Amino acid sequence: MYENEIPATAAPKRIPWNKGKLIGPRAPLRQRHVWAIRTRLQIERQVRELALFNLAIDSKLRGCDLVAIRVDDIAPDGHAIERATVRQRKTGRPIRFELTEQTRQTIDEYLAATNKKPGPVPVRWTSA
Repeated sequence: MYENEIPATAAPKRIPWNKGKLIGPRAPLRQRHVWAIRTRLQIERQVRELALFNLAIDSKLRGCDLVAIRVDDIAPDGHAIERATVRQRKTGRPIRFELTEQTRQTIDEYLAATNKKPGPVPVRWTSA
């Protein structure tokens, strides 16, 4: 056998994809992290992202359920309501949640900036 040949029985060692990485659920955001994100989005004047972030914090919905929300669900008369009900896609159960004043303000600002109106067609959370 030559020196540079590898015997057929020796397989190259594979490194696991998650070696050295943290696995499992992530830790929840701390209050200071939430406020830091909100402040940064306000400074950068990203109304859509701020409205989605506030809505996500208030509702605790999954991302797929969050972006499927229609204007009728949270602002049936053109202004954000105090309590909303959304049906989850995964479980099919209705989830009722309360919108804080700050969230209602950012949703109203987003709706005013994009001229979104209530209607039968789902509103996509597109950037303005």
